[in-house]
Amino acid sequence: MTERLFSYGTLQDPAVQRATFGRELATAPAVLPGFRTGLLRITNPEVVRTSGSAEHPVLLPSTGPADEVVGSVLELTAEELAAADAYEAADYVRAAVTLRSGDSAWAYLARDGVA
Repeated sequence: MTERLFSYGTLQDPAVQRATFGRELATAPAVLPGFRTGLLRITNPEVVRTSGSAEHPVLLPSTGPADEVVGSVLELTAEELAAADAYEAADYVRAAVTLRSGDSAWAYLARDGVA
């Protein structure tokens, strides 16, 4: 079964995909309305090494009517989704979201709603 993951940060990077999943994933442009991004400091040294950055974007709910986040939908297996969960820091939580297209996907949000 194919899983869909909305990515707005480092998981869009082909090098991060190869390091995390062992391959580059099929992607398609997507927009997530009702959210904005903030920055989250990552403390996991393996994630920092893989991504090349200690600061990653994080999704935050927004009440601004024009707020939206541009990203990509990644198509991956259940095993690869588990690998994505392992890659993301403990400050993220995976949740189901609805994209502007009406399609559903998983996305990583700020665990406590703030960055």
